[in-house]
Amino acid sequence: MKTKRNDGRAADEMRELVFRVGVAEQALASVLVSFGRTQVICAVSVEDDVPGWMKVQGVRGGWLTAEYSMLPYSTATRKKRSNNGKVDGRATEIQRLIGRSLRAVVDLEALGARTIWIDCDVLQADGGTRTASISGAAVALQLAFRRMLQQGLLERNPMRQLVSAVSVGKVNGEALLDLCYQEDSAAEVDMNVVLTERGEYVELQGSGEEATFTSEELAQMLALARSGTQQILAAQRAAVNE
Repeated sequence: MKTKRNDGRAADEMRELVFRVGVAEQALASVLVSFGRTQVICAVSVEDDVPGWMKVQGVRGGWLTAEYSMLPYSTATRKKRSNNGKVDGRATEIQRLIGRSLRAVVDLEALGARTIWIDCDVLQADGGTRTASISGAAVALQLAFRRMLQQGLLERNPMRQLVSAVSVGKVNGEALLDLCYQEDSAAEVDMNVVLTERGEYVELQGSGEEATFTSEELAQMLALARSGTQQILAAQRAAVNE
């Protein structure tokens, strides 16, 4: 290994993964997910209504959407709260990614005429907040659906499978798994990979930062991502079965 990681991890090693369930009592389900020092609360709420466009277009079933925010104290320099309800471009892009990732594994018709809200609030940011949000939201959503089944609100579980996400990148010419902030800010290539429990891709977000990458390097990073999501899935399964 050429790159010395600041936390001593191997190139293919995840940070410590923790999924702590039930942290927000008034939510339908909630999870505090940690990827190392990155911590995100993912909470699920349900609304007995659907967006107006679904009613106009006569779309059956329900909807699932996400909101993402970084709390002011989540970063080293205080992050300003949104003004006048406006969400910054980065947060908008991330919450759309979270929503797409979860909708890919949910049978929306099985929801009935309901909207599922997933709120992802970053308590502490050290790289990988979007991947932690997706992975934590999947656990919270599975727990929420189980609770709705117990309450007789659903006839079947709408969640077909779990979904997880992880970051990979090229730092000093070497492919690394699960980048912390220091690595992410120095990466020549940065990529986020979203995979289902069955190993199907939901989304790839990758680009060179004033650099390029070869097919071989891409294959390396995708192999690392698959290894990482298998580790995340093991932790997710343990959390939903607590």
